[in-house]
Amino acid sequence: MRTGPRQNKGMRTRLGCLSHKSDSCSDFTAILPDKPNRALKRLSTEEATRWADSFDVLLSHKYGVAAFRAFLKTEFSEENLEFWLACEEFKKTRSTAKLVSKAHRIFEEFVDVQAPREVNIDFQTREATRKNIQEPSLTCFDQAQGKVHSLMEKDSYPRFLRSKMYLDLLSQSQRRLS
Repeated sequence: MRTGPRQNKGMRTRLGCLSHKSDSCSDFTAILPDKPNRALKRLSTEEATRWADSFDVLLSHKYGVAAFRAFLKTEFSEENLEFWLACEEFKKTRSTAKLVSKAHRIFEEFVDVQAPREVNIDFQTREATRKNIQEPSLTCFDQAQGKVHSLMEKDSYPRFLRSKMYLDLLSQSQRRLS
C-alpha cells in the first residue's frame, strides 16, 4: 500500500504526539477521527467535560473514544479498547456465517493465549469464551468484554482524566470560547 505526502505527514504528527511525553499532545488533530480541524472546532467544552461523568459517557462519544485511544497508545494498552470496540461491532452482526468467522477472528486476535493483541483476562474467562465461540452467538464475548470494560474503567480511565492530554484538550476547547 502506497501512501502520499499528506498521509505521511499525518502519521509523523501522530507518532510525534506519542513520542514526546507519555500523556501530552498539543496537536489534537492527530487523535480526532474524520476531518480533524472541523472536529476539534465542533467539540464543545461541555462534551469534553461530560467525559468525566462516567466511562460509558466517554465511550458513547466518537471523539471521546478517539482521545481515549490516543491516551491508551501512550500506555501501550490500546488493545483493551480495540477489543471492546470489536465486541460492540460483533454484536451488530446479522449473518450467521459472518458471526462464526468474526468470532474466531476476535478470539484469535485478542483472547487466545499469545494472541497478537492479547487482553488481560483471567483463565476462567478465557476458557469460557473459548467454549462460547464453539457455537457463537451475539453474547459469546460478553463475559470477557465486561472484564476488559471493568479493567479500563477502574484503571486507565481515571489516569486518562488526570492526564495532561485530557486536561490540554479541555483547555483548548475553553480557549476557543474566549
